[in-house]
Amino acid sequence: MSSVPVDATPLSARSVVLSLLLGAHPARLTTAELTRAGDHFGVASATLRVALSRAVAAGDLVRFDGGYQLGDRLISRQARQDEGVEDAEADWDGSWEMAVVVVTGRSGAERAALRDELAHARLAELREGVWTRPANLRRPAAYAADPVLETFRATPHEDPAELAARLWDLPAWATTGRRILEHLHATTAPADRLAAAAHLVRHLSSDPLLPAELLPADWPGADLRRTYAAYQAELHDLARNGS
Repeated sequence: MSSVPVDATPLSARSVVLSLLLGAHPARLTTAELTRAGDHFGVASATLRVALSRAVAAGDLVRFDGGYQLGDRLISRQARQDEGVEDAEADWDGSWEMAVVVVTGRSGAERAALRDELAHARLAELREGVWTRPANLRRPAAYAADPVLETFRATPHEDPAELAARLWDLPAWATTGRRILEHLHATTAPADRLAAAAHLVRHLSSDPLLPAELLPADWPGADLRRTYAAYQAELHDLARNGS
């Protein structure tokens, strides 16, 4: 097998803190819990305090009496991560979401922002200005409120599995996912495992979350979600109980 495309470099102190809180539900931890977890991952208390102060100054974290919680921007990121872990088994009636750009003359920055919004909603571009995906997600289609879009439900004439295979590079996503999973299972050092788990949840955030009917038979998504959920439980026990 080819080399695992995972950066094995341990996370910075700031990334350790944010990873811990992004994996916490609710997304808040006491200072004592963060300090205990930092010790486990090799982050000295003084270094952790500096990382926390900088994260607060940047708006990534908010202080509360006795601890820290995620700021608004990272709450949105956590919701996307959770969607990648939890929203993959919804029923599907065969219809597809469609979003069509109907306003011209927008700036390059506006076009780029809209592309990011639609990609974050896990739509793929069928052709310029036309975005679609199977309508199997429980999340609300928040992009539908954008005034430059007309949104529809539709059913394609072509085979939906073939359409999905054109819109997403499913073999590449699956191959990368298996390699991340292999790396995480083979890693024992706490800081290295945290870095691998962070890589795993980022990869899950890019899962198109297609209906099972449209996926290859050996799709690794469920294994990745189970592995990340188990690692989240480890982090919860570590922060809450020190074990």
